[in-house]
Amino acid sequence: MNKDRTGDGSGDGTAAAQGIGSGIEVAYATPERQALIRIEALPGCTVRQAIERSGILRQFPEISLEQSRVGVFGRLRELDDLVEAGDRVEIYRPLTADPKQARRLRARKKAGKSGG
Repeated sequence: MNKDRTGDGSGDGTAAAQGIGSGIEVAYATPERQALIRIEALPGCTVRQAIERSGILRQFPEISLEQSRVGVFGRLRELDDLVEAGDRVEIYRPLTADPKQARRLRARKKAGKSGG
């Protein structure tokens, strides 16, 4: 059985073979609002350029690219890294709680419920 989804028989898994074209997505979310903006990526486009071209900085003026971490599909990247067709550029908000402390609090709550 042929599992090639492109229909062209190439099966190479690249964005072009998957019919994605040169589009990329830029994503950002707050607890109240989410944005996923699709743009066309020019050859040699960096993470920073993709974010700026998307217009997301106008929608969320609180974003500071110099302070925010960014990534592609959950993997941290630098602003000067190149993006490829089909990528999803993500802008991450700073943590509001220390992950270790939050884990301890959850463990205490769970222990209190099961120990009663």
